[in-house]
Amino acid sequence: MSDNFEKQSEPSKLTLGCKTVLVTGGAGFIGSHLIILLALRYPHWRIINIDCLHYCSSLKNLKCLKNTSAYKFIQGDICDQYFINHLFSAENIDIVFHCAAQSHVDNSFLCPSQFMHVNADGTSVVLQAAFEAGVERFIYVSTDEVYGDSLDKEFNELSPKNPTNPYSASKAVAENIVMSYWEKYKFPVIITRSSNVYGPRQYHEKVIPRFLLLLQQDQKCTIQGTGLQSRHFLHVDDVTDALLIVMERGVLGEIYNIGANFEINIIQLARELVKMVKNASNDELDNWLLFVEDRPVSDLRYLMISDKMHKLGWKPNVPWKAGIRRTSKEPGNSFSSQNG
Repeated sequence: MSDNFEKQSEPSKLTLGCKTVLVTGGAGFIGSHLIILLALRYPHWRIINIDCLHYCSSLKNLKCLKNTSAYKFIQGDICDQYFINHLFSAENIDIVFHCAAQSHVDNSFLCPSQFMHVNADGTSVVLQAAFEAGVERFIYVSTDEVYGDSLDKEFNELSPKNPTNPYSASKAVAENIVMSYWEKYKFPVIITRSSNVYGPRQYHEKVIPRFLLLLQQDQKCTIQGTGLQSRHFLHVDDVTDALLIVMERGVLGEIYNIGANFEINIIQLARELVKMVKNASNDELDNWLLFVEDRPVSDLRYLMISDKMHKLGWKPNVPWKAGIRRTSKEPGNSFSSQNG
């Protein structure tokens, strides 16, 4: 990455002829939205989706592409070196979006070694295969959680990483592996770190779809700890738009923060969703809140500067009120039949 935050190298623009794009974890939340946007923006490109169809993934997310000849799904595990090597040798892949990851923080405390295996070792397997195949772009989708929390200090891309849970620690390790290929080989990698992402078809372990599902089942929103944790929420359409801008215009070897303008604490988030779903009066809102035990470590706040993304021409476009209304109409899937 460049030594000076203000002085970036000139973007290495991607030539936009016919390409073959690999999206790992493409049946998951962000990956599926990314694939749909790729199919709309670049209808002549081939899109390959690999996913192991873990509990939080579903091919239902991509049913709109079921009869699209340019789209191909292959079930497989990113940690399976034989499978990944065969994939890259069989397909002429130009661009990789590496979205596949285990991402639920609570689960990471229960199975930290599994998170490190998938998120770090799996990244290493895909990265090495992509390097040997000579792809034009390798875009690693990371998280703002690698910074740790901060009540007042804003993080830019040169801020030190200080992960506070096994999930963010595994993502930080994966980032280091990715950047090592740029430092040693000048392999064309780019890393993105986004705020909390929300939107339609997100699995209900995440806070917004979880609250929506509970309320639709006439249950209370379960709030961990004090509920004073504050989060920036970014609609998935803004994230996928940012990923394509990074693909086209991003500086190779750079990291890009994809930050949201909208911030809300978890108690207020729950109250807004109660009001929306239940049409509750202000006096009734707290009747739908249930405080439960906090996770072992709970970051209070993440603050990111996204000036580098803004210089590429990206800013969030989906207002919170419009985005959350759209999400509430389709908060997620039951995932009772992952292959349906």
